[in-house]
Amino acid sequence: MKSQSHFIFLALFPIILFSQNEVCFEIEDNPNPNHPAFSIFSKYVNVLDCIHIYAESNISDEKVLHVAAVAAELLDNNEDGIADDPFIEASLIELNTIMPVFQSENGNSIDTFFDNLEDDGCLGAVLFRNEIDPSQPGHWGDDATVEEVLHTINSCGHVEVYPSLYALEPNSSDLTDAMDMARGGQFITIPDPYPDEAWYHYDDWTCEYDCMAMEYLYWCIVTNMGIWADGETCSGIANEWEPCTPELFESTDTLMFNLVTNPENKLPQLAPDGNYCPTSINISNGMNPYKFQLAAAYPNPFNPTTFISYEVPVGMQFTIGIFDITGKLVKTLISGKQSVGQGIVRWDGQNDDQIILPSGVYFYRLSSADFTATRKIVLLK
Repeated sequence: MKSQSHFIFLALFPIILFSQNEVCFEIEDNPNPNHPAFSIFSKYVNVLDCIHIYAESNISDEKVLHVAAVAAELLDNNEDGIADDPFIEASLIELNTIMPVFQSENGNSIDTFFDNLEDDGCLGAVLFRNEIDPSQPGHWGDDATVEEVLHTINSCGHVEVYPSLYALEPNSSDLTDAMDMARGGQFITIPDPYPDEAWYHYDDWTCEYDCMAMEYLYWCIVTNMGIWADGETCSGIANEWEPCTPELFESTDTLMFNLVTNPENKLPQLAPDGNYCPTSINISNGMNPYKFQLAAAYPNPFNPTTFISYEVPVGMQFTIGIFDITGKLVKTLISGKQSVGQGIVRWDGQNDDQIILPSGVYFYRLSSADFTATRKIVLLK
């Protein structure tokens, strides 16, 4: 299988929700223990057949599962158990996409890996143990997992499948055209200084033009997700990236905002939170053909109203509730049985006392004796 490596960026069942992340993956033994590149790893997770995570033995299970959950959330942003873009899925599978996790960049393991990898997989990035923080998914300066997994998916997926949109060479794609505008001109090397009108002024001298384009795509995707939208982070990244909130991104970088948010491009819109558990289970029979399923709320983020679609077997007792980020139940939307299998329930952002809740992250949960599924929702004001 052909290896694709444009450049490398260095930077058990569900656990109880809210106290730890809920991740429906299992860590397996290394399936390639005799391969000279992969023999250094002892832990392995297959993420939707799209990304193969290999980790050294001293990487904690929690961190390995965090990488798996983030990868799954980025591939399957509506968390229905299926990758959102079948063409990206096919590319990642065909190229045998891998995500290695190392103890340190200073040990012998990374040299052994790169010396022996040859043409045995597509590699877009690597992760190190100290770059992974499951308690702060994607947070600038704390958790590089979102960044490195996005680099992997974009490098081995989007660049390969949609070159007119994402090719990395000058004058080759919508991405590079937009980046040239964001940098205040087309610069093959880093200008010193950047023009005053530039809002993307990445200054890593080891990062060439194609690397700059890949970093730019990452900045745009996560900005649209709202990952940078707090004052401390905005201040911390201002020397590299100015439009740090979704609102600034929309008004400043119109070309990339339109590309990133166009539903036809199927880029992830919601920020990973480190929780991933497919939301459908089939316990039906010929007399009761429905299954348990909790769909993505729409719109999400929302203000003032959102709608939650679900499916339950006829006659089954179930509840749908809203929980705040501490795990407290703030609103019961449904509790009981119903005579039809599918339904939609409305939530207006109020709690059980009809008080409008503050903006922020909430979780909605469908639960019964046989099934529980939880998904994230964002209330805006």
